[in-house]
Amino acid sequence: MNPSSIDALFAPASAAPSYPFAALHGQPQLRTALLLAAVDPLIGGVLIEGPRGTAKSTSARALAELLPREHGGGRFVDLPLGSSEEQLVGSLDLEAALQHGRVAFRPGLLARAHDGVLYIDEVNLLADGLVDLLLDVCASGINRVERDGVSHQHPARLTLVGTMNPEEGELRPQLLDRFGLFVRLGDTLATAERQAIVRARLAFDTDPAAFARRFDAEQRDLARRIARARSALAGIGFGDAAHERVAALCHAAQVEGVRADLVMLRAARAHAALDGRGEIADADIDAVAELVLAHRRKAADDVPPQTPQHRDDTAPAQGDGSRSTNGQASTSTSDDSGQPDPSDQPDDWGALPPQPVPIHTVKNVRPLHAKKP
Repeated sequence: MNPSSIDALFAPASAAPSYPFAALHGQPQLRTALLLAAVDPLIGGVLIEGPRGTAKSTSARALAELLPREHGGGRFVDLPLGSSEEQLVGSLDLEAALQHGRVAFRPGLLARAHDGVLYIDEVNLLADGLVDLLLDVCASGINRVERDGVSHQHPARLTLVGTMNPEEGELRPQLLDRFGLFVRLGDTLATAERQAIVRARLAFDTDPAAFARRFDAEQRDLARRIARARSALAGIGFGDAAHERVAALCHAAQVEGVRADLVMLRAARAHAALDGRGEIADADIDAVAELVLAHRRKAADDVPPQTPQHRDDTAPAQGDGSRSTNGQASTSTSDDSGQPDPSDQPDDWGALPPQPVPIHTVKNVRPLHAKKP
């Protein structure tokens, strides 16, 4: 991106300015995840879990202001929960087909969000089919539409940001895994951090333009870093050391499949590009590992128990060579008392030994047909 386009990014606009990304306080993991997704949208988007009032939507809007606006990008597109598939992916323009006899494509929200941010509030309440479709497009960067035998496709390189409040329902594991990065926001803040957030918000609400001007220099620097990092991505390779470290971390977390490996490598590359380095270092992998693994790590309760190793009944007999009733060699032995050793009994795993049950004599039982006196 050339300097003129950076300056145009902060040109005065008729609309009220958005809250500056550089003015966000706290939540370093959230800031990092959003910047990484902005550098490489093919990471697969960011899912933010947290209670109300934790600046989830404010952060996503602020990120959109940093994105390049070449080719109409840098938009913030909000996806309503009641949206249909046609509103999302686009549809055929039937009016043009009827009036002019030609097939025309009417762009949807995905086309509008190209090179910008597509924001979904309460993504866990969105229809599973739409979420699946969104994540497909986000991972490929292309929106393909098939309607009435007509095919159309267009680029949809967008930064997907979804939020959810766990009190209102969970996202299916199959969809949760497909989000590239995950941030869980806490519901409590330190006293000093609360004060800083509230003071900044009150100052912005009092005079948004004056507040935004205070952060112009930092905003320009962030926009330049994103633009440079995007340009540098292709020149940063994935070395053997990075592959080995990522594979070890994903194996230790017992994640399913290799999506976590792919996302972690992409995120580490984006982190290195943001820092202006030409290769991936261990520090880059460590900085993004938890963002990648937090929603994929298999909990201890989910790990299946180890199957006990049973004795091989076909093994040759030991000891005196006695035979069991079925003709196979018996492997039981006896101790000095002549009693069989319990450890050598047939391996009926989980069975309990029989317990003696006392028999009590029941007296004065009235016959069922006897009459009361």
